[in-house]
Amino acid sequence: MKIDIRAEQAQDIPAVYSLHAAAFGQENEGKLVDLLRESEHYIPALSLVAVLDDTIIGHILFTKLKIVTQSGREVETLALAPVSVTPDLQYAGVGGQLVRRGLEVAAELGYGSVIVLGHPQYYPKFGFAPASRWGITTSYEVPDEVFMAMELRPGALQDAAGRVVYPKEFEQV
Repeated sequence: MKIDIRAEQAQDIPAVYSLHAAAFGQENEGKLVDLLRESEHYIPALSLVAVLDDTIIGHILFTKLKIVTQSGREVETLALAPVSVTPDLQYAGVGGQLVRRGLEVAAELGYGSVIVLGHPQYYPKFGFAPASRWGITTSYEVPDEVFMAMELRPGALQDAAGRVVYPKEFEQV
């Protein structure tokens, strides 16, 4: 299947919202994307859509995030959330293509790392490992294996031990 992956455009917004609602069976992820799109954390080049035959079949969003170290220093990173694929094409590799392309673009833009809260069987194949490996924690009550990080630049998380501070938009849905 030949899909095109490109940056989201203004005319894509309604389709992206509908895609998330269909993929997750609820509107929270679409609302989150809308809120983040209007925030200081949004990076237009890191809101990517997968297109097949002029139809948006997938979307991934990376937004700015910070890790506050024990000394109070802030380390910039990215949050990968959400990623969705139209239900009839889930498990066809579209999500993986979006993740790989998003990580490439993030590295090209100079970001050093990415944080994800996700499936422990899925994200490690892209290079994610438990964030605890770097001493990074979250305020969310989740198992260690679902809170993951990866370095896009070797050593980017070397001195980043601390707590991830998610933008307020994540708490609004």
